[in-house]
Amino acid sequence: MSGSIVSGWRAVAGLVLSAALFGAYAQGGIAWVLGFVALVPWLLALDAVRGSGAALRQGLLMSIAFVVAVFAWFGFAIGSYTGIGPGAGLAVLVVAAPLLQPQLIAFALVRHLVGRRHGPLLRALAGASAWVATEWLVPRLLDDTLGHGLHPSTVLRQGADLGGAPGLTFVLLLVNEAIATAIARRREGLRTFALPVSIALLLPMAMTGYGAWRLSSLTSPQPEDGASLRVGMIQANIVDYERLRREMGAYEVVRHILDTHVRLSRVATEQQDVDALLWSETVYPTTFRNPKSEAGAEFDQAILDLVALERVPLVFGTYDRDEAGEYNAAAFVEPGKGLLGFYRKTNPFPLTEYVPAWLDGPRFRALLPWAGTWRAGDGPRVFPLRTADGREVQVLPLICLDDVDSGLAIDGARLGAQAILGMSNDSWFTRYPIGAELHLKVAAFRSIETRMPQLRVTANGISAAIDARGDVVERTAMDREAVLVGTLHARTPAPTLMVRWGDWVGPAAFAALMFFGSITLLRAGHRRWRERHAPKTAVADDAPLQATLIGPFWRVIIALLRLVARGGLLWMALQVITNDGTPINPIAQIWMFAGLVLLPEAAAWSLMRAFAATLRIGGGTLVLEQATRRIEIATTDITDARPWRLPLPSTGLQLRLKAGPWGHAIVGIDPQRLIERLRAAGATAIPDHASASRAAILGHALHATRHRLLDHPAFKFGLFPLIPALPAFRLHQVIAYGGTFGEWQTYGAKAWLLALFVWWASWAVNLAMIAAGLRVLVEAGTLLPFAARPQKTTDVRRLLETAARVLFYIGVPLWLAVRLWPW
Repeated sequence: MSGSIVSGWRAVAGLVLSAALFGAYAQGGIAWVLGFVALVPWLLALDAVRGSGAALRQGLLMSIAFVVAVFAWFGFAIGSYTGIGPGAGLAVLVVAAPLLQPQLIAFALVRHLVGRRHGPLLRALAGASAWVATEWLVPRLLDDTLGHGLHPSTVLRQGADLGGAPGLTFVLLLVNEAIATAIARRREGLRTFALPVSIALLLPMAMTGYGAWRLSSLTSPQPEDGASLRVGMIQANIVDYERLRREMGAYEVVRHILDTHVRLSRVATEQQDVDALLWSETVYPTTFRNPKSEAGAEFDQAILDLVALERVPLVFGTYDRDEAGEYNAAAFVEPGKGLLGFYRKTNPFPLTEYVPAWLDGPRFRALLPWAGTWRAGDGPRVFPLRTADGREVQVLPLICLDDVDSGLAIDGARLGAQAILGMSNDSWFTRYPIGAELHLKVAAFRSIETRMPQLRVTANGISAAIDARGDVVERTAMDREAVLVGTLHARTPAPTLMVRWGDWVGPAAFAALMFFGSITLLRAGHRRWRERHAPKTAVADDAPLQATLIGPFWRVIIALLRLVARGGLLWMALQVITNDGTPINPIAQIWMFAGLVLLPEAAAWSLMRAFAATLRIGGGTLVLEQATRRIEIATTDITDARPWRLPLPSTGLQLRLKAGPWGHAIVGIDPQRLIERLRAAGATAIPDHASASRAAILGHALHATRHRLLDHPAFKFGLFPLIPALPAFRLHQVIAYGGTFGEWQTYGAKAWLLALFVWWASWAVNLAMIAAGLRVLVEAGTLLPFAARPQKTTDVRRLLETAARVLFYIGVPLWLAVRLWPW
């Protein structure tokens, strides 16, 4: 009983300590370092729980503790805004905690389930995947994630252009897991302790190296190849329009708002020499160019007169209206042309700005009379911010919650935007500036992900100018009237990985979890089937083996040829991934593949075939037969058998005889199996540990996980590419020549067959590059458990190989079908 009480108190202590660390981490500044350790106390507590119910309970409790420690201010703000009081607002937040932070529940449960059958590495990967996948699936108000806490670190946050803030979160979770594992295994020996410590050090070092390189590329001199605009951001510090309307009347409030903004705008144009003006969200609290009254038409004209008089474009928050309803919008007005167009806010604030149709109704409106009636816009738009003298910058407007949506910024970058214009009204954070700081921090990640600078204006703070590195280079204070000037350049940033792939980390983590779960279920079912249908007789272990005999010189030559082929293929894949959208010439790509990959690989294969041998063991003799010679070695003369530690050009086994080292190595075999057969045939001098060495285990894993058909190059890169190539070739023939054999009938059989070959070869090359990427993941995934728990290497590799085959043979065609399907 006392043991369970102590265990319970330890669990509570771990939970409370992690929540406290997260509370400090959320304050920003130097506390960003806590992101790498904040979860550790809770992880150690999770390791001690027994049963899925206990893990689920820990996740629920942690969601509550996390909300109280990090977002208590939000509960107070809710209470103040709705009038129910700060205490009641916090209570509402606590009750809703599992809905607001469901990733903690998913993380605790998935981590526990995977940890019951697998080691700490897979447990950590599954838990981190569950965390970021849940954050992707379940929307959160400010799209907050742990990665945002790294914003104070200029170097580390640069990794967000690869995987966004969720990518940083994934790395933080892995580092926390590695530290927790190291603490839990500190008494199990140096080797067991060293691996998680190495991971905990290498991941931040990799982030630092990438960040430093990225910063150097961003801070290097850039050509001024386009126009630049000075933009004046007007922070008028006018808030609580409803209270002002009650005190002053509707007409006087709008007149007061416009007069204040006109006065500050003239300060910007006359004293700051700005080229454009930016006002905050809903600063003009009625429909522009669609007036509801004569007074509305008068106010519209006042704005147009300001633009005409100052001869600068103006972007401001207003309302837009059509037959479907009203929208929170941004209007673009140009001197000499008037209204250019509207951007409609894509993500209106839940309940306060809009209510979903399934929830809306008289009863709901009676319960929450302040709920809004605006409608959601239809996605990003890019506008020219154009001066009277013709200078322009392509800008992407984002309103309030739009700037927490990575997808909007990414889509805008794809549409050709060169900068982001943000408009917000964060006045309800006036008493809780930590909320405004968080909103600014999250918005800054849009600039890191897309490498577009950003000008962000708010009603009463925090307005800011943010550069492509995510630095807040200029900012205002809260609750102050201010004019802030920022500069935009007509320069299109190079597309980042986030712009190319989109917000990919969450979907990839979800797909990995689903795939892992499917493979686990399939393997469990297959295991049960094998147990029921196990063969009654075993296959004799005396069958001949096919191998290759080579000396040290030829090993180096063949290994270099294969390294050139593999390296060339990876280089080609990297060029495709980092391509800026320039069309790739398929003919040139095929020739490059032939020279860099096919030629050295064919040379290596030919040399391996030239030294091929058939290996037999029987009668106390090892027999190796080649085309021109036969070698016999008495098994009693073999004193040692050492597998190659580095399996290049393939797995290999070096024999040592009584007379000394043998001059040839046996290559392309399962070293563990061969050692066991030699010992069984009389080579008892071979040490017992030879077949259990790490090199032998790795060699066995490489051989035991191969599939004779699916991994054969002729099937994988010869036949399989016909599946996508033939339909694509036929479609090309129909479009270009009017029928499947149109080119044959027009230009002859040679032209038709050559075109078919080009289509097949192009698909084969691209599939080879995809296979190369999957191969990198499989080999890396094999080496990680191999370093910590060698006995699990074959099982882990078999799982990875199966996953790679499913992704290659099913995932790639499915992805193509989804992309080409006429949705």
